[in-house]
Amino acid sequence: VTLIFSLERYRKVMDAYLSGLEKAKERGRDLSKIHSVASFFVSRVDTEIDRRLDELGTDEAKAARGKAAVANARLAYQAYEEVFGSSDNSTQASDRWSALENAGARKQRPLWASTGVKDKAYKPTLYVDDLVAPNTVNTMPEATLHATEEGGSITGNTIAGTYEQARADIDAVEKLGIAYDEVVQLLEEEGVEKFEASWNDLLKSTEAELERLAPSEG
Repeated sequence: VTLIFSLERYRKVMDAYLSGLEKAKERGRDLSKIHSVASFFVSRVDTEIDRRLDELGTDEAKAARGKAAVANARLAYQAYEEVFGSSDNSTQASDRWSALENAGARKQRPLWASTGVKDKAYKPTLYVDDLVAPNTVNTMPEATLHATEEGGSITGNTIAGTYEQARADIDAVEKLGIAYDEVVQLLEEEGVEKFEASWNDLLKSTEAELERLAPSEG
């Protein structure tokens, strides 16, 4: 599942996954063969919020730059733990998931997407170093992959213990008049439009190639 920007949407994605597993269980499917990731987008949140912070131009706005995306992703991981439980058992899994896990189901893993840094003022591995946690996937672009190999700072779980600060970082942005819900809704709509445009371009190029290769009549 892709193009997830908001915590509300992510919770709905996890709910849908559990519903699917429950239906599969009812039909006698082997749950251990069902795999899923939830693709939560990261850097675009900073790109949009930082742009609005720059328009404000205050000292408070400058201090809030570059924090919202990581905070949003970390709160998404908190939501993940509330459903699937934490690896250290400090957060217990929901009863609904526990029943499915006992039947052989696999967790839907959080996947960090759009993890290339767009602002050169930030360290190139920002969305890698600060989002390390059990069961996560990071689909970093090639430049970010090389930057991580050369100078990444991977020090174990960098999400544990950050939820209070993450919530404070999002609250700080909202106090400046930037509405979280409006931002993530905008990003989702723009993302869908871009994906649709790419899909339509693919269809057009495929159709053109099929016509070129089709044998001429007569």
